[in-house]
Amino acid sequence: MARGFRLIFATSLLLMLLGICHGSKIGICYGRNADDLPTPDKAVELIKNQNINSVRIYDSNIQVLKAFANTGIDLMIGIPNSDLLPFSQFQSNADTWLKNNILPYYPATKITYITVGAEVTEAPNNVSAMVVPAMTNVYTALRKAGLHRKIKVSTTHSLGVLSRSYPPSAGAFNSKHAGFLKPLLEFLAEKQSPFLVNTYPYYAYQDSSNNVSLDYALFESSSEIIDPNTGLLYTNMFDAQIDSIYFALTGLNFKTIKITVTETGWPSKGSPKETAATPENAQTYNTNLIRHVINNTGTPAKPGEAVDVYVFSLFNENRKPGLESERNWGLYYPDQTSVYNVDFSGRGSVDVNTGGNFTSGNGNGNGNGSFWCVASSNASEKELRDGLDWACGSGNVDCSPIQPSQPCFQPDSLVSHASYAFNTYYQQNGATDIACSFGGTGVKTNKNPSYDSCLYMTAGGKKAAASNVTANATSWGQKGYSVPSPYYYCLLVTLFVLTKLSDV
Repeated sequence: MARGFRLIFATSLLLMLLGICHGSKIGICYGRNADDLPTPDKAVELIKNQNINSVRIYDSNIQVLKAFANTGIDLMIGIPNSDLLPFSQFQSNADTWLKNNILPYYPATKITYITVGAEVTEAPNNVSAMVVPAMTNVYTALRKAGLHRKIKVSTTHSLGVLSRSYPPSAGAFNSKHAGFLKPLLEFLAEKQSPFLVNTYPYYAYQDSSNNVSLDYALFESSSEIIDPNTGLLYTNMFDAQIDSIYFALTGLNFKTIKITVTETGWPSKGSPKETAATPENAQTYNTNLIRHVINNTGTPAKPGEAVDVYVFSLFNENRKPGLESERNWGLYYPDQTSVYNVDFSGRGSVDVNTGGNFTSGNGNGNGNGSFWCVASSNASEKELRDGLDWACGSGNVDCSPIQPSQPCFQPDSLVSHASYAFNTYYQQNGATDIACSFGGTGVKTNKNPSYDSCLYMTAGGKKAAASNVTANATSWGQKGYSVPSPYYYCLLVTLFVLTKLSDV
C-alpha cells in the first residue's frame, strides 16, 4: 500500500513538474492580409526551414490547416471579431464549427490554442460583451470532443486594456472594461488559460520618443530604469510592458494567470515621420527579443518565468491599411526572400558596425577576434558593483565561474569579477562598442585577460569551464552575483524525481 502511494505521489509530482518546467517558446504570426503571398504549403516550408515550432494564424482557413498537417508545429488559430455574435448566441454554432473546421484536421494538425476575438476593446463596434459567452461555448464544444485539456481557449488584447502601465508596478486595467474583464479573468483562471497580449515597444518609442530611448526599446540599453515602488530594475521596454500586465492581474487578485505575448515585432519601413522603422532596428529588436526569450530570463517581477512570444510577422502584408509601417512588419517579402536575417535559435547577434541587415554569429565587429572587454580600474566601487549586478542579472551572464572555489574567483576583487562578467556579456552580444559600455566602466583591450585556469570568452562564444546556464536577477550570497534561473533548478528537481521513480 505504502509503495503504491509513493508511486502515485512521485508520478503526480513528475507530471506537475513537466508541466511547469518548460522553457519559453518563440513563434511567428502568419498573417495573410495580402494579395501576393505564397501558397500555404510554401509558407509552411519556409517556417520549417527556420525551425520555428509555434505559429499563430488569425482564422481557421482549411487550406492553411491542411498545410500544417504532420509538421509537429503548434498552431494557434483564431475566431475573428466578425464571428463573435453567432458563437456567443448558440452552443450549436460552436459545436458545428468545431465539427467542420477542427476535428477533420486534428490531431494531424497540432492545434493548441483557439483565440476567440482579437483586441476587442479596440474594436470600433462594442463586441466585448460577446467574448466570454463565445469562449464558453467554444470551450464546451471542446469538452464534448474530449479536447478541452489539449486545446486552450483565450482572447487577445492590446496594451490599451490598461489605464496605467508606468511604472510597471502601477499597472492597472482600465475600469471602463471591468464588466468585460472580470468574467474573462475568472474564465482564464478556472480553465488555466493564459492572458494573451500584443506588446509593441516600437509604438511606445514612436509615440513618446522624448521619454523613451531607442536603445531601451531595442533591448540595447546599458542603463536601467528603476521602478520607484518596487526597486526593480528595467533595461528594456518589453519587460516593463509585460510586468505592467502582471501587476494589473495581481491587483485584481489573479496571480496564477500566465501571460503569452501573441504579437510583438518591429517594422522595417515606414513613412517619413516613422524614422525608427528601419531594417537595422527591426533586426536588432527581433534578434535581441529572441535571445531574451529563449534564455528564459523572465522579467524583473517574474525572473525565470517562461513567457511564450510570437513575432509579428512572417510576411509583409500589402493590403493592411494605415501608415506605411503597417505593411512592413514581415521578416520576409512575399517572394520568400528575407527582409533581414533573424536566427530563431537565439544564437545570432546583430553586427551593428557594418550597418547591414545581417545576423552573424558572436563576433567582435573588427574581424580579427582580438578584443576583450574589462572593467576600468578608474571606476568607483559603486559603478563596478552596479555593472556587475546588471551583467549577472538582467544581462544573462553566467557568473558561476567567479563564485568561491571556482576558476575565476581569485583574485577576489570587484575589478577582476566585473571584468569577467563584462567580457562575457560583451562577447555574447556581438562584441560591439555599446556591449562594452556599462555606463563608461567597461573598456576594450586587445590583451587577453585570461589567467591560470580562468579562461575569458572570445569571439564566437568560446571559453573553457563555463556552463551555458541562464542567470536571473536574483542575488545570491553576500556578493550579490547571480545564480542559475528557477527553470534550471526545476529541471534538476525533475531529474531527481525521475531517479526516485526508478527506485520505487
